Amino acid sequence: MKTLIIPSSLKQMSLACDGVIIGIKDLSVNMPAYFNLEDLKTIDKEVFVCLNKNMHNSDIDYLKKTLIKLNNYNIKGVIFYDLAIPNLAKKLNLNYNLVWSQEHMTNNYYTINFWYNQNVKYTWVSNDITLREMQEIKKNTKAKLMVTLFGYLPIFTSKRNLVKNYLKTFDLQDESQINYMEKEGKIYPLVDQNGTVVYTDFILDGLKEKLLLDYDYIVLNSFLIDDDKFSKVVDIFNNVNEKNKDILNEQLNDLFDNLKKGFFYQETVYKVK
Repeated sequence: MKTLIIPSSLKQMSLACDGVIIGIKDLSVNMPAYFNLEDLKTIDKEVFVCLNKNMHNSDIDYLKKTLIKLNNYNIKGVIFYDLAIPNLAKKLNLNYNLVWSQEHMTNNYYTINFWYNQNVKYTWVSNDITLREMQEIKKNTKAKLMVTLFGYLPIFTSKRNLVKNYLKTFDLQDESQINYMEKEGKIYPLVDQNGTVVYTDFILDGLKEKLLLDYDYIVLNSFLIDDDKFSKVVDIFNNVNEKNKDILNEQLNDLFDNLKKGFFYQETVYKVK
């Protein structure tokens, strides 16, 4: 099992991890930072480039050029949301893997296996399902799997710039990079770039669950996490085992007061009406 981080700076890429997931400006969303292709030359780990924006027609030319350029870099794969990417991959001679990552939809092995048969050999599994369901997926697919085990999780995305539209409507001035919404006593971070993303009010804690999942990759997200604390998080996840899991879990809880297990042991509350 390898550890991937989603870094918020070039400095974090030197942390003791097996690889990184990076976003590219104007082609990625839900990332703590966005990088240039030239930055790839400085990374000596496995690199997954996250091109997970829901693409507009006006993005296609830039997307196609970027996919072709990535052939010249030593990357492990491209993470996609929009189906334009696997369709383009059939037309282009790409030499890297594709990772299916549609957040709330990567939740069953039937669809994972469909994509596997379409030459998409990796899937980033949703956090909307239970630990038991994650284990069931592993038993029933040949795909390489990754899952987020630490960090704030995106729970809502809109292609509209909801915060900016609100500020404009009421003639308000706010240059904040991150806004916050209070609802029913909980505080949710909002980011309004390339649309609007709302994140969980809690940090997902999957430390002990790492020992119960035989996945290929775990993902640690640095979004809204202090650099020093995130470095400690990476060390804790790298070193956890059956003997020290309780001690390291205490250390993790000493760092953060809003850790939760998400849906690991509780079926999702999100229902289709």
